[in-house]
Amino acid sequence: MPTAAERLIDFLAAQGIDRAFCVPGESYIALLDALHANPAVDLVTCRSEGGAGFMAVADAKMTGRPGVVLVSRGPGACNASIAVHTAEQDAVPLILLVGQVEKRDLRRNAFQEIDYGRMFGGIAKWVGEATEPNQVPELIARAYAMAMQGVPGPVVLSLPEDVLAEPCAAPVPAATLPAPAIPAPADIARLAAMLRGAERPILLAGHAFDRPGGREALRAFAEAWNLPVAVSFRRQDLFDNGHALYAGDLGLSNPPAQRAAFAESDLVLALGTRLTDITTQGWTWPAAGQRLVHVCAEPRFLGWLFPAELALPVDALALIAALGAEAPAAPASRAGWTARLRAIHLADTGVRPGQHNDGVAFAEVARLVGEVATAGAIVTLDAGTFGAPFYRKVPWVPPQRLLAPVSGAMGFGVPAGVAASLRYPDRQVIAAVGDGGALMTAGEFAVAVARGVPLKLLLSDNGAYASIRIHQERAHPGRVSGTSLANPDFVAWCAAFGVPVTRVDSTADFPALAAALAAPGPAAIVVRTSLAAVLPMTAQAAE
Repeated sequence: MPTAAERLIDFLAAQGIDRAFCVPGESYIALLDALHANPAVDLVTCRSEGGAGFMAVADAKMTGRPGVVLVSRGPGACNASIAVHTAEQDAVPLILLVGQVEKRDLRRNAFQEIDYGRMFGGIAKWVGEATEPNQVPELIARAYAMAMQGVPGPVVLSLPEDVLAEPCAAPVPAATLPAPAIPAPADIARLAAMLRGAERPILLAGHAFDRPGGREALRAFAEAWNLPVAVSFRRQDLFDNGHALYAGDLGLSNPPAQRAAFAESDLVLALGTRLTDITTQGWTWPAAGQRLVHVCAEPRFLGWLFPAELALPVDALALIAALGAEAPAAPASRAGWTARLRAIHLADTGVRPGQHNDGVAFAEVARLVGEVATAGAIVTLDAGTFGAPFYRKVPWVPPQRLLAPVSGAMGFGVPAGVAASLRYPDRQVIAAVGDGGALMTAGEFAVAVARGVPLKLLLSDNGAYASIRIHQERAHPGRVSGTSLANPDFVAWCAAFGVPVTRVDSTADFPALAAALAAPGPAAIVVRTSLAAVLPMTAQAAE
């Protein structure tokens, strides 16, 4: 009779999940054995549970299926918690499988035991725990459904090691996902009338379009109704940034002119977004008096802070499909509004070349990446100041992908790049990371090298936690504390992986940088990055 572990892996394989990420642990040795017996699921062995979790999050972003990560009890689960939080903030389906202590030891403070219901209750959509082998098929089916339905997110399943190894008589269930809720015809007619009458609308596109077919549906809808599109926080790859209807993003530092223009909108159509603090510019937009239509697949995100004239707990793509029966129309004055928003966005996309004694302005590096990126390029970003230019200075065009943590988690960039290279080994994949995040999980670059995928590692070295230093200089000028880094020789560190390394000290090295990004095979590029270029002016003078 199959073991509970084998039943679990059979269920995942039946849903098309073909890859899982792990740091091995004795508490789930039966799962490792089940994976050995099932070649349909590729097991990627990582160097840290945080890296494994980030890989699973990135893989889910690209496939639309739950990312799967396997970790051991206690320390392994704690290390993986950063990925659970990232999946929740990013609205990404993730299944965290935790090998637990034996069932006889549950809630007895055994070696490495944690009550995962209490630990993950605030950041996971659902937490389950098996105490009998016949429960495992049911629980993994529930975990899958919870991760995928409504607003996608992370789930956690605790699996005692003895339960996993025991025979399981329960069959592998079929996956059951609810069909998307269909908007009522009256609501569709009402929304169509609002769209036809709006002179200054904005379509705010969120996470719901980050799935197969979502980007195409969004573009077709925006073009049919002549709607300017703004994307929610760090989702620049949802819509062609070169399109005349692209009005920019809602991020951490929108230009005052853009914020003022958005505040003049007479209709905000928020599709597939939870309206979180950054997307709403600190809970200030949409403002009182602006008409709001809020569409989100889970009712719990509707109506609690931003009163909507029309709040629909439906899937955004289902809504777009239903509006296909309506005749699009727009006031003639809307053309000027769309052109104005576009001009404001374009005014913020330029990069000023400059000379700095302490290195290269990384905005110029980001612009170069945008110029050499192929039509199918995937760029993964870590958190940090070095990443800011990629959001506004690079014009992303689907099917290009920009994978960045909405949660702002450091350590995401390199593991995400590894996952992207494994998923699409024939596409150009560039993982950009700062020196602050490089030594957190960039050791996962070893996985890319071991697997033979052509990941390009782009490392910004300025000797500081720069984003925090910027805030420090504004709040406490000249009082540097805790934000300086003593870095290793990153060129030697990268060379230790056995890949070609390019060093960039000035713009004169840009041709070599471009060649390294375009060359076949893996590579590392270390950029001596100017800190002075991003610090407030008073601090620049002091530097």
